[in-house]
Amino acid sequence: MTTGFFWDERCFWHSGGNYAFMSPVGGLVQPMATGGLPEDPETKRRLKNLLDVTGLLAELDSRSAPPIAEEDLLRVHPRSYLESFRAASAAGGGELGLRTPFGPDGYDIACLSAGLAKAALFATLQGEVTNAYALSRPPGHHCLPDFPNGFCLLANIAIAVEAGFADGLVGRVAILDWDVHHGNGTEAIFYDRDDVLTISLHQERNYPLDSGDFEDRGSGAGDGFNLNIPLPPGAGHATYIEAMERLVLPELTAFQPDAIVVACGFDASGVDPLSRMLAGSHTFRQMTEMVMEVASDLCDGRLTLVHEGGYAAAHVPFCGHAVIEALSGSAITAPDPLAARIEGQQPNARFEAYCSTLIGEMEAAVSR
Repeated sequence: MTTGFFWDERCFWHSGGNYAFMSPVGGLVQPMATGGLPEDPETKRRLKNLLDVTGLLAELDSRSAPPIAEEDLLRVHPRSYLESFRAASAAGGGELGLRTPFGPDGYDIACLSAGLAKAALFATLQGEVTNAYALSRPPGHHCLPDFPNGFCLLANIAIAVEAGFADGLVGRVAILDWDVHHGNGTEAIFYDRDDVLTISLHQERNYPLDSGDFEDRGSGAGDGFNLNIPLPPGAGHATYIEAMERLVLPELTAFQPDAIVVACGFDASGVDPLSRMLAGSHTFRQMTEMVMEVASDLCDGRLTLVHEGGYAAAHVPFCGHAVIEALSGSAITAPDPLAARIEGQQPNARFEAYCSTLIGEMEAAVSR
């Protein structure tokens, strides 16, 4: 089994401007002593560094990729948006949407990030690797065709999937998004399509505040091909696994995809500053193993993971390492130093039972 790992140092050089957490610096917002936006390079760089230090990277097919071509971008984004983005990037950066600041070369780095996603998907579809992980940055799942959103400047996964369709490599794709925030961009792009199943497993009313409802099931030909699974804050490991078992895996099986792509955010971590979901590295490992099993049954194992969010620089590397251990079948491990803390914060049985009831209600509604 060969796992492709797609990354590029230049993606770590993407800058988000002068922010303090989620607020632009100015007025009474004091600059941070270190860092700025939660979406900074350290979570991704430290994941790659951990893979180096443990030796797991040496077991992977590690590659970079060329920037995405404009013809690939134009299948998702209008030319007017790309021109505005390119011009602002050349002028030193700016902000074209909601919480999407970028600095010099922001356009070029975003194109490289999308290129990594496409290369990872194509390597999987063409049988060059068994499965693949793209360490893409900036992320993409919030980006609408003409409006960047939530740190996302290009719709990386949607661009890669559309390129796969255009090249005749795939006919039906399932996109599972377990980033803690609703995958509103991916949902919007494919909302009226029946050849793409979109599933978003997220914290309810986190970001965006006004999207991600269970009742949003698609429109037109896409009716029934979008599934949102909003979970209450504090849901924890057991609830994530139950949601996978009772909702995600049955939907994937019913859809019978030719390939599965995961929007792999680690911001459901129990120590993430932008969520309250209490997932551990073992949560992400187990979800990966579950998707690998269903991918083996449905689509010859064709599985591609594309990095999205995750803002706890001390924990993301261990979550990512656990996922890549599972993908590659490696015996190399990186023991999670926060595992005991997160395990000790898991919800009590009464709250888990409440979450199970919510999942049961969604399961019954989907089954009708």
